[in-house]
Amino acid sequence: MRSAPNIIVTGTPGVGKTTHCELLAQNTGLRHLSINAVVKERECHEGWDDEFRSWVVDEDKLLDSIEEEVQQGGCIIDWHACDLFPKSWIDLVVVVRCDSTVLYDRLAARGYSGKKLDENMDSEIMEALLEEARESYDEEIVVELRSDNPDDVEGNVERIEAWIKQWKRDNGGADV
Repeated sequence: MRSAPNIIVTGTPGVGKTTHCELLAQNTGLRHLSINAVVKERECHEGWDDEFRSWVVDEDKLLDSIEEEVQQGGCIIDWHACDLFPKSWIDLVVVVRCDSTVLYDRLAARGYSGKKLDENMDSEIMEALLEEARESYDEEIVVELRSDNPDDVEGNVERIEAWIKQWKRDNGGADV
């Protein structure tokens, strides 16, 4: 049995996933597992996609690469998708959402354009990642949080920290 929970923080690129994960890791001592970094550093990919300017992820290799870490518990998994992670690994799924106008400005500032910008905007507007989370995990562990400004992030992090403390009390883990 794990002594600390595993949490997925997911959402469209630009909504604030990494900001949430970094603050949570800093405040709780849980490990921030940036899937983008894992894919690159551990070579869990099939090459580079020039059109989308991203790695083509080898999901089997990725899961094999992180399985032992995640099974120990205490991971905050940071990625734009969640459906590939086994249900048995995950205790909470946080879907970070953002106002589409705010998101557009954030993505444009990152240099997103064309098809990559359009697909990410469509994904957010159509709630694709929220739906993916709801279809992949039990309803009671999926939570949707807004991230339009720094106050939202601070409130979200406090809410997740409280959830972590309660999980540890309920599951016999050490308090945060």
